[in-house]
Amino acid sequence: AKKWINIRKSYGNFYKVPSNQTKLTIMLENLGMNYDGRPHSGLDDSKNIARIAIRMLQDGCELRVNERMHAGQLMTVSSSAPLEGAPAPYMPRYRN
Repeated sequence: AKKWINIRKSYGNFYKVPSNQTKLTIMLENLGMNYDGRPHSGLDDSKNIARIAIRMLQDGCELRVNERMHAGQLMTVSSSAPLEGAPAPYMPRYRN
């Protein structure tokens, strides 16, 4: 992968929280969610990150590529860069 969405950066920017509030368990807690699965399990971490991304989309966030690799260097992508690829899928809002 040469381009990706760093969910921690997106979360911090969207909800206007400092970087010390973007650890996985803290993000879930702040969104009123519990961690599902075993901590530090790659699969369970991925599922929980997906749950955060879905919630962010439901809250109106437009997730964008915000990091990339160029010539072996990690680079931040400007938030004003145009969206890439297909538009985000329609995410219906569900009431709890």
